[in-house]
Amino acid sequence: MGDIKNRAKKKKLPGNLYDKRLRYNYETREYGTIPPDTSREQFRWVSEVAYKNVHRIVARGYDTTELVEAGYGFADMLFIDFQARIPLIEEVKMLNYILILGLEDGLSSTAAMARIAAKSNVFLTQGAGASILAFGHAYGAYSAFGNMMDKYYSLVENKSKSIEEAAELLAEENMGEPHLGVSNLMLKDPVAKCIFTRAEKLGVSRKYIPFMKKVVVAAQKMSEEPVELDLLGAIGSAMMDLGFTPGATWSIMAITRAYAAGAHWIEEIEREGYVKLGETLTPREDYDGPPERTVPSLEQRLKAAKPYKSETLEEWKQKRDEMKKLYGSGHTIEEEIEDARKIGSSKKSDKKEK
Repeated sequence: MGDIKNRAKKKKLPGNLYDKRLRYNYETREYGTIPPDTSREQFRWVSEVAYKNVHRIVARGYDTTELVEAGYGFADMLFIDFQARIPLIEEVKMLNYILILGLEDGLSSTAAMARIAAKSNVFLTQGAGASILAFGHAYGAYSAFGNMMDKYYSLVENKSKSIEEAAELLAEENMGEPHLGVSNLMLKDPVAKCIFTRAEKLGVSRKYIPFMKKVVVAAQKMSEEPVELDLLGAIGSAMMDLGFTPGATWSIMAITRAYAAGAHWIEEIEREGYVKLGETLTPREDYDGPPERTVPSLEQRLKAAKPYKSETLEEWKQKRDEMKKLYGSGHTIEEEIEDARKIGSSKKSDKKEK
């Protein structure tokens, strides 16, 4: 032990490196690959979803080769992956109906994102990723919508409110929210209602579609302008009646849109080509900011410079109001960053709870 202490002192290393309680000698420790320590459990990923070896790929217990050979398709596999079950034929038909509607809706914001990314000569996967990143609370808010539905329908399930009362409360506390699923977007477009009609015809309208119908009625009574069921509310309700969670719905619909984003990415580079850095011109006609001004010399700087510092609250408010007129300053944006996993409860209800 004395020899170890002398070596520690000589090398000026921390004395605890030679503590006799260590299971190995620090100076003679092994380098490189060593056999695994069998005396304790090793770290590893464990998954209920699937596994693969050289002979087979098994998802939720089903051999994927056998699934394909038996005639099962992509929509069936989504039920297997997310719900670990073989779906009814009617459920597959309903999911296919939704996926086709969601696969392409023209030059939406997600398609535009893929096209913008394509212009800078990125990989297709990056363009599709940019498209998915465009999914927010105003566009593709399936997770937020589903969490909201679960929150208020639980009031019906625990019998604290009737379905009409729960629907009215949902509409009241979420009126105007982009994830409500009721808006003025589809007053003349019947596609949202067609989803509900299709689900009822196939017999897969269970609890969320009837509940959403009540929400639409309640929202129409409260709204000062005409509103109707929109695509978010229709797809979200139908997917949840098929057994998909809010998170699973968001995932499935985002990836579905990624297929369309790939087509837009390809078309963009085939028809338009790439744009090099600095090539894009922004004409004066598209500029509506402050008029052109002479750049002051450094000597004149003190005369032209304006401090943002305020001495009084009134002065601060006046400057704040001036900055709100300046687009791009961020002064008109007022938002709180919320935990995405908890989104679904309205800001109004949050304030009431506080």
